[in-house]
Amino acid sequence: MTDFFSNPEGLFSTIAYTFLSLFFLVISRYVYQSLHKGININHELVEADNFAFSFAHVGYLTGIIIALGGVLTGSSTGNLIADLIDFSLYAILSILLLNLSILLNDLLILRKINLKHELVEEQNIGVGVLEASISIATGLLIYGAVSGDSHNDLINGFLSTVIFWVVGMILFVISTFVYNAILKFSLLEEIEKNNFAVSVAYSGVIISIANLIRHGIQGDFISWEVSAENILYNSVLALAVLPFVRLIADKLLLPGQNLTDELVNQEKPNVGAGLVEAFAYIGCSVLLDWTL
Repeated sequence: MTDFFSNPEGLFSTIAYTFLSLFFLVISRYVYQSLHKGININHELVEADNFAFSFAHVGYLTGIIIALGGVLTGSSTGNLIADLIDFSLYAILSILLLNLSILLNDLLILRKINLKHELVEEQNIGVGVLEASISIATGLLIYGAVSGDSHNDLINGFLSTVIFWVVGMILFVISTFVYNAILKFSLLEEIEKNNFAVSVAYSGVIISIANLIRHGIQGDFISWEVSAENILYNSVLALAVLPFVRLIADKLLLPGQNLTDELVNQEKPNVGAGLVEAFAYIGCSVLLDWTL
């Protein structure tokens, strides 16, 4: 019986992790509801048919799953009970950081844009997409931070996860300024006008930056100096390629067309063009992830 519960490779561990993951998904839903009392999740998803909120909420749950994946794919202590305890603690941390990311997103990245007003009252799909991308990006950061060998030192594991998350949020804000600098229009103004195409494009920026940061921090923790060097290198690279990738999307993926015109300078913004730009950023980050 002891071997049955302590074997981290057995069938029981698969069942245990699956049900525990589903349990924390439900918990994450209640945490979100408690922090956003003015938003009734069931009402928005079912009765109001609020696609904007649905997008944001599915992105939120996806971010939770990605974050939990960092623990699931990391190293094992060799004891299932100890691993499940670690998993539960990191699940709680992931839920808290994801919800804090949403709150900071409203204050920093979507400056002066009221989240509840845009998601519930206006049903702004663009804001829903950005909320989803922030959750997914945060999930990627947590995945990278906890995927290494942190089980032997839980306190340092928690500390590194929080620090990497803080760095990621700072870089998201910086990316807003960098991305705005290479645009011929105001990103926030377009988002507030419910420009879905622009929101999709910027979501690609956010996720691509998070993916490269994840690459820099993923793996066993060696030292803060090594981690800082990897984060700095990958972060500078991520921000530096933004103008280059937008040029690729404009000249190579949409030949003969002006990307800015497709996104903002026509009566109905071209969502397909925004999707192409988002693909260019995410695709570039994946290629860099494989080749770095």
